[in-house]
Amino acid sequence: MADTPAPVVEESESQVVPFAPRADAAPPPRVLAVANQKGGVGKTTTAINLGTALAAIGERVLIIDLDPQGNASTGLGIDRRSRRFSTYDVLIGEAPLRDSILATAVPRLHIAPSTMDLSGLELEIGTARDRAFRLRTALGPLNSSRAAGADYTYVLVDCPPSLNLLTVNAMAAANAILVPLQCEFFALEGLTQLIKTVDQVKSTLNPDLTIHGIVLTMYDARNKLSSQVVADVRQFMGGKVYDTMIPRNVRISEAPSYGQPVLVYDLKCVGSEAYLRLATEIIKREKELRAG
Repeated sequence: MADTPAPVVEESESQVVPFAPRADAAPPPRVLAVANQKGGVGKTTTAINLGTALAAIGERVLIIDLDPQGNASTGLGIDRRSRRFSTYDVLIGEAPLRDSILATAVPRLHIAPSTMDLSGLELEIGTARDRAFRLRTALGPLNSSRAAGADYTYVLVDCPPSLNLLTVNAMAAANAILVPLQCEFFALEGLTQLIKTVDQVKSTLNPDLTIHGIVLTMYDARNKLSSQVVADVRQFMGGKVYDTMIPRNVRISEAPSYGQPVLVYDLKCVGSEAYLRLATEIIKREKELRAG
């Protein structure tokens, strides 16, 4: 009896299930420290309203409040009772930065609030070897989330009005410094001190640190002193001074008492228009820096 031929088994095409494409991590945000060791020059006002203006033109912005007074947090309407975690908890290592972030009333604008606990930070971590890099370390995984729209394009760090460990942390973590400078008699003297500090941080902690620009605040065109300060600063710092100047404007002063940026409080006032121009100018300068 002839052998029965074995049945032919047709080889089917292999069913290859491709891996889902790996989502690349978002690029790190640009970190700008809003700093000046002098008080009352408009640091917090600039951080709040510049952050709002950047968000209004499509950027995703995080403000980090490093001032123990917490004025940036209050100025954005963040109630103290809602600050479960603050930048103090982040810097002492008890909470990741993401856990401290709160949404604001402005779309695409978030804040990591502060509390008075920050005033004792230097005593707590002053002897730690990484004391100057706590903020840089916290910012490292900020854009590692895979959630859609969870990444930030800009981080603005509102610094306290002194050159202490908090300001050093901001400078060590920042790509660049944004300097609000009041149009007053001693403006250049304070600027000289700040430039020396930036040079020291650059030589010891952050070699890539630069001064992004200087924004002249509280400008009064009717005041001859304001015009003279503008001329002196532009002569001293040249192209580092932004074209946009922030005028004295009662609406800018009123807005924080309502827990609102001036762009929300009164969009059409001259102060709001100035901050929108400043945001546009910063974006333009960022494009030039990347192209260079």
